[in-house]
Order: sequence, then structure tokens, then C-alpha cells
Amino acid sequence: MIIVLKQGTDKSAVDKFIESVKEKGLGVHLSTGVNKTLIGLLGDTSKLDPEDFLANDIVESAERVSAPYKMASRSFHPQNTVVTVGGGQSGVVSCTIGDGKTIPVIAGPCSVETEEQIMDAANAVKKAGARILRGGAYKPRTSPYSFQGLGVKGLKLLSMAKKETGLPICTELMSISELGFFNDVDLIQIGARNFQNFDLLKELGKCGKPILLKRGLSGTLTELLMSAEYIMANGNENVILCERGIRYYDNYTRNCLDLSAVPYLHKVSHLPVVIDPSHACGLRWMVGDLAKAAVAIGADSLEIEVHCNPEKALSDASQQLTPVMFDELMQKLNKIAAVDDKTM
Repeated sequence: MIIVLKQGTDKSAVDKFIESVKEKGLGVHLSTGVNKTLIGLLGDTSKLDPEDFLANDIVESAERVSAPYKMASRSFHPQNTVVTVGGGQSGVVSCTIGDGKTIPVIAGPCSVETEEQIMDAANAVKKAGARILRGGAYKPRTSPYSFQGLGVKGLKLLSMAKKETGLPICTELMSISELGFFNDVDLIQIGARNFQNFDLLKELGKCGKPILLKRGLSGTLTELLMSAEYIMANGNENVILCERGIRYYDNYTRNCLDLSAVPYLHKVSHLPVVIDPSHACGLRWMVGDLAKAAVAIGADSLEIEVHCNPEKALSDASQQLTPVMFDELMQKLNKIAAVDDKTM
């Protein structure tokens, strides 16, 4: 349920009203805008009548929210959420995702393989304009015989690359038991296979770090938003949604990129939306075109896989760009972004 307070209501009256709501056993989400103050009620509101709230002099309107997700809903939070990644450490840059002015790119290899490999990739993507370094320390793989990542060693190599380049790092978390190793990670990625691992999502709500939440292979957008709700309901509102392609009936690409997810998610939610064109198609030659389409349709950020020697990559070799390809793509993306007065 959403309650809109009358313009000009003083803070003491708002605090008193919120306290009365909490006494009913409900949670409260407060959103203060330029012209309106919105109070979202969290919990079982099925027995509450919106009309009862109208008896209070400070209430302008009250109505139920039909969406099953509340905190992720734009109805609860009309202003766009802007998530800051990085900063807070000497020499480490910060960037914002969802500010409507920039489209920061998250780039790097699919998996961390060696110190030389991640250092070369980090320097290459930074030179081309990437703002965040990605790299998988832990790799969820369909086959148990495929490369599973370096684990803690991979995290240490990412930290070394972060120290050398100043780029914040983004890497995937697969298990609650590994969370203690992620202290130096700036953006925790939850992959498609874990997007409905609800125990893990609850823990992420307590960690305070920005979360990049990927849509599941067969997940609906409502399910994606409900997964975001798990994180937000447990205390962490720094959630970024990621569309990385979904499973469909054809097989000429790895997945099918749902570009329509971007404007739809922007309409129903205030959370930033990232497009991952690399996993969407699985084909190096197609990544650039999908990235350009993502920028044109309004994505808040991109996540692109880049490897200095893709042919020798230990995972997802066919979808990773070379540094030269990535640099050329960034120049083209800047031109597309400029149409909407944005920069990459």
C-alpha cells in the first residue's frame, strides 16, 4: 500500500504517522521527493482499508499496490536509484550506475586465469574506457569437467589488478560460505543460476555492497524483481538488474537477448538496468551490435567480456572480444550515447 502525504507536512507529523504505522506491525519505506512524500507499507496489508488512512489530516491519498514486489517498485520509489560502485579506497575510482548521464562499462575476461592474463586485460579495458573490471574467480559451469575458476586465488589476483589500475572489481558469488572472501569486491554479481537462491539473496541484504543481479535463464521479469525484493527487504537497496539473455526455442545464439526488458523495467522499477551482450549471444562477432542496441534502448550500463587472447581462454572463448575490438566498440558506443546526451 502507498500513502501520499500532503505537501508541506512537517517532519514531526510525518514521524508520528510512521510510528503509528509501525505499531500495526508493518514496515515502512519513506520516499521524499520535491513535491511529494510517499510512504510505502511493507508486510501484510490485506486487512487494511486505504480509506481509514484518509481520516488523517496529513494524508492526501492511499492506494494498494498490485505488484508483488514493493521496494523494487517505482510506485514506492518514483525517483531513479543511482548506485555508486568503487571509491572509498586510495587510488580506486568510483562510478555511478543509473544517473542518466553516463553508461559505465563493466569489462574484463570471463574468468581469472593467471596474474599476467588479468593484469593485461585490466590495463586494456581501462585504456579503452571501461569503468569497472569484471572477472570470474568462481565459475558455475554446466559440465563438472570444465574450468571452475581459481577461487580465493582468483579474488587475490583481481585485488592486485584493482590496485594497479584503480578500477573497482565485479565478480560472481556462488555460495554464502564464500562471502567472507569478498571484502575487497566492489560489485557482487549473482549469476543466472543463483538468481532464485533465496538464502543467498537474504545474506546479500545484510552485506551492504552493491549487487548485480542477473536474470535466470528461464526467469520472468517479475521473478527477477522478486529476487531483487529479497535483497532489498533484508536491508540492501543497492541492487542493479541485469538482462543477460534467456533460453528460447532456437539455437543459433547461446541465448535470446530481451532488449524490451530495459524500457519495461525502467517503467515498473526504479533500479538501474544492465545489459550483458556477451552471454546473450555467445558469439564474438555479434556482441558489438547487441551492445549498440542496448545503449540505444536506454541501458544504464553494459557488461562485456574481453580477453587478450580469446582463443586460449579457459571459458567462453567464443564470446570474448579482443582489446582492439573492445576499443573500437567503445568509440562507436560513445557516438550512440551522445544522441541522448550521455557518455560511456
